[in-house]
Amino acid sequence: MTVYFIGAGPGAADLITVRGARTLAACQVCLYAGSLVPRELLAECPPDARLVDTARSDLDEITAELLRAHEQGHDVARLHSGDPSVFSAVAEQMRRLDAAQVPYEVVPGVPASAAAAASLKREPTVPTVGQTVILTRVANRATAMPEGEGLATLGRGGALIVLHLAARYVDRVVAELLPHYGADCPAAVVAYASRPEELIIRGTLDEIARQVKEADVLRTAVITVGRTLGAEQFRDSHLYSPERERHLR
Repeated sequence: MTVYFIGAGPGAADLITVRGARTLAACQVCLYAGSLVPRELLAECPPDARLVDTARSDLDEITAELLRAHEQGHDVARLHSGDPSVFSAVAEQMRRLDAAQVPYEVVPGVPASAAAAASLKREPTVPTVGQTVILTRVANRATAMPEGEGLATLGRGGALIVLHLAARYVDRVVAELLPHYGADCPAAVVAYASRPEELIIRGTLDEIARQVKEADVLRTAVITVGRTLGAEQFRDSHLYSPERERHLR
């Protein structure tokens, strides 16, 4: 058997990849984060599949389910919201499976940051304006940030910053980024990206905290800060330039 860590996408059920949907349809067991993964995706599972909502499960309980499926010879779809490579707590599960010598694979998905950029109709990387995107979060009581990865440090280069899991800490985000980005820097918050209840907030760094509080956004949101959000005057990329040499093969 194999455990498949599948990125379910940012919220809309049809944003799962074709590979993810096909893998889901072939697994006899599905563990899913019920608080984040759209239930419509469960219709892709086989009719007789064992479905386990892990929203209230701890790591030991999740691991026990995976090991039980392994002992029974069943493939497992482990559905995670977004993409497994970004703040998904997959690493600790893979470490447990490595120790138990249980095989697993990872099926990538659409991350919330990509869905947010699509909703904003903005390309995070714009020629001559910004070519770097930083995906990060802020420290909280549960998990501290490693040394050197605080916003005050990451913001020094002025790159576009995309923050997950940070809406309730928006005041701190603004305070730490203002010295590097300036009050007039474009900022945006997308809550529930790609879902019917999606909410988009646009503004500048000095006003985004007030807007977020007025909208009562506390979770399931992506904060984006950077000059590329408002870029209008920039050079066309070299990729499609008529001056670029193109050789037919």
